[in-house]
Amino acid sequence: MHQKDYVELGEIIDTDKTRAVIKVQDGCDRFCSYCIIPYARGRVRSRKPENVIAEIEKIAQKGIQEVVITGIHIASYGKDFKEEYGLMDLLEKINQIKGIQRIRLGSIEPLLITEKFVERLIKLEKICHHFHLSLQSGCDETLRRMNRRYTLQEFKEIVERLRKAYPDVILTTDIIVGFPGESEEEFEETYQFLKEIKFYKMHIFKYSPRKGTKAAQMKEQVDPKTKEQRSQKLIELSNQNEREYNESYLGKEVEVLCEEEKEGLYQGHTKNYIVVKIKSNKSLENKVVKAHCLKVEDDHILAEM
Repeated sequence: MHQKDYVELGEIIDTDKTRAVIKVQDGCDRFCSYCIIPYARGRVRSRKPENVIAEIEKIAQKGIQEVVITGIHIASYGKDFKEEYGLMDLLEKINQIKGIQRIRLGSIEPLLITEKFVERLIKLEKICHHFHLSLQSGCDETLRRMNRRYTLQEFKEIVERLRKAYPDVILTTDIIVGFPGESEEEFEETYQFLKEIKFYKMHIFKYSPRKGTKAAQMKEQVDPKTKEQRSQKLIELSNQNEREYNESYLGKEVEVLCEEEKEGLYQGHTKNYIVVKIKSNKSLENKVVKAHCLKVEDDHILAEM
């Protein structure tokens, strides 16, 4: 798709009464060895900032309080503009929109999180303290084969940067297991690195070849049984991390944007993306309330006002 073919229509890709997901760019030019997107979706194409702002202003007028900024590779937003304008410039504009209470970022390229970026980010009071950093592997050699452009040391520094800026920050990630050539030693490196970083939640994917990508042509493809075993081990670690983190909030007060009611419980998210269910006899839908954390149940915290 050429730039002139990219027509801006309604770019809201999901919405409810409390949250709207806004796609601000499409395409990618990173060419990770496992990914077909650069071939299928083309190079980076960014929506004009004035169009994004106008759309979010309309969303705010409908009473929606949270927007999720997403795209194929939002760190590249503005790269295709003639003038210098990036994701942070857009976020600063969104932060000024009346009615919007929360700005949540979708999956982001770790290398976006520079010291300069964070210095500007912490000035935006509406930014949610939840960042989904797409790691993919906790082994430098595997990352090299994936054509990911950071090292584990760089990633660790990025994590430390965010945790220093936001003491209550929650970090989530994506991990691919069974990438071609991933030995037991490499997987163990990944496991130990993930234990050290202690993500709140990890989305685990078993590697699946995509025709036309470099990884599909690599030798030493990992067998399905090994992929399944590695996947289960990381899922268990993720569940353990999530529960331990949620338990650290017991007895504390949190601020929740309530989304929906089911059987007398209103479910919502904290600013750092913990799922909370609140007992209430009155309607809390689309309201930001403070609640006291009582009990951890499965993947959420039970609380009361």
